[in-house]
Amino acid sequence: MKTRLAATQTQSQTLNAQVLQSIRLLGLTGLELEQELAEALAQNPMLEREEDEPAAGAPEPAPQDRAAQEAAAFDELPEFPLHASAGRGFDPDEAEDRMARIAAPLSNDPALRVLEGLAMELKPQDLAIAAAWLERTADSGYLVGDREALDAEISAAFALRPGRAEAIRQRLLHGSPAGLAAIDLRECLMAQLHDLPAGEPGVALARDMIDRSLGLLAERDWPALSQRHDAPLEALRAAARLIQSLNPRPGEPLLAEEPVHVLPDVVAWKADGRWQVALNPQAAPRVRVASEYESALAEAGDHPSVQHLKALMNEARWLARGIAQRHDTLLKVARAVVARQQAFLERGEEAMLPLTLKDIAAEVGVHESTVSRITSGKYLQTPRGLFELKRFFGVKLEGSAIAGVAVKALVKKLIGAERPEAPLSDEVLVALLARRGVQVARRTVAKYREQLNLPPARQRGQAARAA
Repeated sequence: MKTRLAATQTQSQTLNAQVLQSIRLLGLTGLELEQELAEALAQNPMLEREEDEPAAGAPEPAPQDRAAQEAAAFDELPEFPLHASAGRGFDPDEAEDRMARIAAPLSNDPALRVLEGLAMELKPQDLAIAAAWLERTADSGYLVGDREALDAEISAAFALRPGRAEAIRQRLLHGSPAGLAAIDLRECLMAQLHDLPAGEPGVALARDMIDRSLGLLAERDWPALSQRHDAPLEALRAAARLIQSLNPRPGEPLLAEEPVHVLPDVVAWKADGRWQVALNPQAAPRVRVASEYESALAEAGDHPSVQHLKALMNEARWLARGIAQRHDTLLKVARAVVARQQAFLERGEEAMLPLTLKDIAAEVGVHESTVSRITSGKYLQTPRGLFELKRFFGVKLEGSAIAGVAVKALVKKLIGAERPEAPLSDEVLVALLARRGVQVARRTVAKYREQLNLPPARQRGQAARAA
């Protein structure tokens, strides 16, 4: 066998340094990006941080009509708090920059974590009133002192109209965790039952028992309870189990809770009936080439002594362009995700729709790998809570129009509403889901039930009888 040389021609694609840098920037979390920028700013004098606020003396933007203003608001962060109210009696004194009210989640203070959860929906003064109530709340979650005296004290401190301070306390009471800032055990437990549908088994009786018979319930005086509430023993026991599942000390989980060091990259909120999405400036830093160096090097020509400086300027341009592209891609993907999952944001997990990386990639006009990178480790703050963008993606189950997470939520709801003496088997759950238009196999229901740490129907029935 002879060895010989032969020339062949092939085509291949090589990614240059700028493209590789852009791809890497897509996958960085907000913290990693901030660290990368700090290092780049220290090493490259051509680079400077781009401030969010316009420079002093900058000319005011020309007036725009509503459509143009809304379009600009999505792309220019300083304007976004205005567009939802433009042309609708906008009051500049009440325009609050939602982004500025996202506190960096670095505190171990449970009260601060509660306030951070309310920052997207309460005005600054209302947040301060909520903080005042929390300062007067014990670690157990109950108010320390007479409610009326505390109400008068807070109202005087903030010069509030009658009822305003109490309205903020009610927001805490029915927030997360429910029952916080309660007057007593009765109010705490009633607040936790408040969000449960009145039609669910045991809820109405549980409310009545809390309202009128906490003492008898503590003594487990079933004959007296049956006589007072005119209810059979089985119904009383079911309502009692529901009450026992509530937390009589709602403040304690906050003390044990590990602080989550997550800063949202994107924020979504609903205004004027439309969902709005914007980047969080705290997690979306921008850089640019220092203008004084750029103009000086432009006048220097091609002299060899400035070649190194020009190389640094090119690096600064590439980094600034890559970061801007990262932010633009993140915002486009987040908007597309929010548009697809509006039902989830408004109604919860049961309304989660199937969504794949391919769906969003086609809508945004990028590759699936780009969507995968830009959604990994990026978080979206919504009125329903803080979610990783990956959470909004889910495959469509065969025969079903909703995502797997929605089916799991339905399984949990059905089991939660079952009668303790007649627990629902997996086969029955399949039939009930089918009535709702959700066709799933029994093994799928069993898998979701196990993921929810719920035992089979037989074991649930035995536990109910033992109680």
